[in-house]
Amino acid sequence: MAHAKDTRTKARTMYVQTRCAIPTISASLDVSEGTLRRWKGEAKQSGDDWDIARAAATMKGEGLESMVAAVIEDFTVMFQVTMEQVKEDSQIDPGAKVKLMASLSDSFNKMVLAAGRTAPKLNEMAIAMDVVKRLAEFIAGEFSQHGTAFQEVLEPFGAELVKVYQS
Repeated sequence: MAHAKDTRTKARTMYVQTRCAIPTISASLDVSEGTLRRWKGEAKQSGDDWDIARAAATMKGEGLESMVAAVIEDFTVMFQVTMEQVKEDSQIDPGAKVKLMASLSDSFNKMVLAAGRTAPKLNEMAIAMDVVKRLAEFIAGEFSQHGTAFQEVLEPFGAELVKVYQS
């Protein structure tokens, strides 16, 4: 299926400026991952390397913490996809699946720890977000009558967290 030039431009923008992963772009624009990879390769051959543009945009925009966050996001997507593939592959022996899944989990944990050391604010923000999530779950389970009030307070409080942890 032929796609409009505008679609290719949107795909590049999503990849470079907003650091979307290929599967995300594919779903968003209704373009196959293969087509996106082909467009990316064709662009590179003509001198427009999307990966270099992406790295430059990240470094120019928000610096190290943004880059670390983007790496975490990319790794998390790859981790989830790979974990699903391992779980669904009936050709892999159950014992081997356990080892693969343990290895993937270990890699994920090491990456998160390294990212936290590299960009401490991200680690702090992750903890803050986890606490807020746990509080929301607690309120939903134990004090559901206060759910509406909690939601009303949560949005402005989220803005406060962003101010504190992105400064």
